[in-house]
Amino acid sequence: MRNIVPLLVIAALASGPALAGEVYGKIVEGSTSVGEAATVEAKCGEKAYPAVKTDKSGSYHLVVNETGKCAMTVNYKEQSASLEIASYDDAVQYDLVLETKDGKLAVRRR
Repeated sequence: MRNIVPLLVIAALASGPALAGEVYGKIVEGSTSVGEAATVEAKCGEKAYPAVKTDKSGSYHLVVNETGKCAMTVNYKEQSASLEIASYDDAVQYDLVLETKDGKLAVRRR
C-alpha cells in the first residue's frame, strides 16, 4: 500500500489541468482545400492567441484557454477575414468557407 500512494501522487501531478477550449476545423475556398496557405488566430477578451498554420488538408487546431465569445481571424493570400466564434470547455469544430466578395476576403461557417 505504501508504494501505491507515491504513484497516485505522480499520476495526479502528471495529468495537469484540462485544456479549456480546443477549436479546430478545416478551411476551404469554394470547394477546394486551402492546404498550407492559411493561418488562423483568435482573440478572446484581452487574450490573443498566435496564428497557427493550416496543414496539407487545410485543417487547423487552436487551444484557447478562455470560454465564451472570441474573434477568429483567417489570413489567406495576403488578406484577412474575421468571424465571431464561441469557445467552450469541450472541443468545438468550426469548418470554414472563404469567399472573395468585391475583391475582399470573407469567411463563413460551413
